[in-house]
Amino acid sequence: MTYSVQFGDIWPSIRVSLLSEQKYGALVNNFAAWDCVSAELEQLSARDFVNEAIVHREPEPENGQTAAPPPASWACSPNLRCFTFARGDVSRFPPARLGSLGVMDYYLMDAASLLPVLALGLQPGDTVLDLCAAPGGKTLALLQTGCCRNLAANDLSTSRTGRLQKILHSYVPQDVRDRNRVRVTSWDGRKWGELEGDIYDRVLVDVPCTTDRHSLHEEENNIFQRSRKKERQMLPMLQVQLLAAGLLATKPGGHVVYSTCSLSHLQNEYVVQGTIELLANQYGIKVHVEDLTHFRKLFMDTFSFFPSCQVGELVIPNLMANFGPMYFCKMCRMT
Repeated sequence: MTYSVQFGDIWPSIRVSLLSEQKYGALVNNFAAWDCVSAELEQLSARDFVNEAIVHREPEPENGQTAAPPPASWACSPNLRCFTFARGDVSRFPPARLGSLGVMDYYLMDAASLLPVLALGLQPGDTVLDLCAAPGGKTLALLQTGCCRNLAANDLSTSRTGRLQKILHSYVPQDVRDRNRVRVTSWDGRKWGELEGDIYDRVLVDVPCTTDRHSLHEEENNIFQRSRKKERQMLPMLQVQLLAAGLLATKPGGHVVYSTCSLSHLQNEYVVQGTIELLANQYGIKVHVEDLTHFRKLFMDTFSFFPSCQVGELVIPNLMANFGPMYFCKMCRMT
């Protein structure tokens, strides 16, 4: 009922897509023999949607002159390779396996989950915080960029950080985990601004949400159960607290990406706008929302985007490209 009001005519299409089989992407593990892995995935007729988009959208030089480089804020996080099947192709990837270098070859994930990491625009030597890191797909992607001087991966739930540790052990060699100084913690993310304020270059705040697709297919412990109504109603407040903490942990001039796998504008745009107001009023901190229109255009061949977000971008499930939902919004802390 809520989403039919929010999305109008396109809600039936989103709903049937949510109820249909989800599409996956294969994130190539750069710590494996990535060139061989990429070749094997190409043999399956999958394509690397990240590099395909970036190569195809390079600015064309005009009249023999060198094309102007795009603004620095447009830069995607580098070194990420993720293969998907073409629109309308519902082929499945085989399960990931242990490669010749003793780590898993690729990680299967909703390819839309990579977009917040790409949007974060990591650069070499960045100090990075993943505030709500479990189960670990986005943390793994952050490490794949090769940019993290330090990576703090946090999640309140110790059982979930256990899953995160398992993924890191399966995909990342021990020396890399040590060299990148990957620190896994189970602190209350809402207090991070007090614990480590003004420290990080890049922060990912992938908050707990109603996990709309998962909730449709999972009866056990479902957030839409009557017994969890109060918890569900409190989610936007928790999300504001986590995003505020992430922004407070960021250096002035640093960037934050907020993300959810919910369609709800109460958990998406409203949280971003409410948090920016809160930081301005309580802390005198100015936050600028980055325009991601260029980013949407870059990846519109792979994903279906909702055209009317007030801030940020929303991937909506579509039968031809059944990824998402995935909302993400990039911010720069100005002061």
